[in-house]
Amino acid sequence: MLKQFSFKHKNNKVLYYAIGFVRQLFPYLFFQTGLDKKISTVKDFDIEYIRKRANYYNKLDEIVNLSDGIKNLAHFKLRKQHKTYFFDSYEYTRYFNQELRADFKFGDVTFVPEEPAIVKSRPIRGNNSNSVILNLDKVRHFMFLNDKKDFREKKNMLVGRNVVGQAHRIKFLEMYINHPLCNVGKINDDDNHHNLLRERITIEDQLNYKFILCLEGNDVASNLKWVMSSQSLAVMPVPKYETWFMEGTLIPNYHYMLIKDDYSDLEERMEYYIKHTDEALEIIKNAHHYTEQFKIKKREDLISLLVLEKYFYKTGQKKISDNLKFIFSPGHRI
Repeated sequence: MLKQFSFKHKNNKVLYYAIGFVRQLFPYLFFQTGLDKKISTVKDFDIEYIRKRANYYNKLDEIVNLSDGIKNLAHFKLRKQHKTYFFDSYEYTRYFNQELRADFKFGDVTFVPEEPAIVKSRPIRGNNSNSVILNLDKVRHFMFLNDKKDFREKKNMLVGRNVVGQAHRIKFLEMYINHPLCNVGKINDDDNHHNLLRERITIEDQLNYKFILCLEGNDVASNLKWVMSSQSLAVMPVPKYETWFMEGTLIPNYHYMLIKDDYSDLEERMEYYIKHTDEALEIIKNAHHYTEQFKIKKREDLISLLVLEKYFYKTGQKKISDNLKFIFSPGHRI
């Protein structure tokens, strides 16, 4: 039974919280004096890549003034709720003048705010420029692993375990709960849909399957990152929401195995990749290449700071140096 709650392949939450609390012990000035130095490291990386990533997360083009009700960073304090969101935001907001103002929308955000706000997630389609993404709740969502089991040695089955409450997840389980090619089920033992309840399975055990279900919940599929870093195929419809992982840039049947929104072609798609192993291995290789870009901590830190720098610039609160205008302003070049 204890194996089902294994922490293998999971981020160390004790260490994460310890670092988060320790960061608050240092005065803001200690970090703010180092902001320019950190941002100047842009020259150490592929500048076009940095530009693309920063502007993907922060799509603000025009100067937009925030409403009077938006508080400054000095009011941004640790609260009982959304602790991980606070720690992940504070990791970067501490570098800025605490009189600057910012709106934070924490949680599974599936709407676009009326004015520019820092969010973990946003809708992919439509005008989502007011949704400025930071990598929030990353101790849960941003997890990669080293899967040493070859795809060809794995079971010709789909595995999936989810907290289920959303209608689309219920629909999937009702379609495939007893399918011979599927080992799927809900793990939340509530008063609903007891026929869909199945035992928990560790990540280690899920890696024994060729296909792993990555179905969106309230927003994104939280397991997508580690699945795409494994030797199994991520299985999902075209995503509707995105986070720091830039789910909106993923290419169907190139980074993951696509199934229809109504899930009706699951068996057909599985059988195809069981027979066409070379194509499955190519998708896995592409998925690994995609996940690698998020593993360079210094570059991720730089992009995060630039996203906030642009937020304060595009909300009319901060001027930027000339050497950053090529990143933030249309028409500027190096």
